[in-house]
Amino acid sequence: VQLAESGGGLVQAGNSLRLSCGASGNTFSILTMGWYRQAPGKQRELVATISSGAGSARYADSVKGRFTISKDMAKNTIDLQMNDLKPGDTAVYYCSANSLLRGYWGQGTQVTVSS
Repeated sequence: VQLAESGGGLVQAGNSLRLSCGASGNTFSILTMGWYRQAPGKQRELVATISSGAGSARYADSVKGRFTISKDMAKNTIDLQMNDLKPGDTAVYYCSANSLLRGYWGQGTQVTVSS
């Protein structure tokens, strides 16, 4: 499985960004997809995940009510709509996918929120 992210950039606090991730390869094996982020000097953390089947979503407490994860299984893509962005959201955002056997990561896309 290969993952490719797009949509990062520089925005002012309070504004919005939408990240997209496209999956290719053995996509039939994917059970869940999601977004993680890593800020400078910090560990990578979960932002949101969504299951391939029922589409159940899970969010980090820090983004609940501001971020929304969605999927288009026909296109093998997931999106992350990020509203009311804060400087604390600044990080490299990574798309992830998991099958029964292993996990996969994208290259990451930078999101920078200025105050």
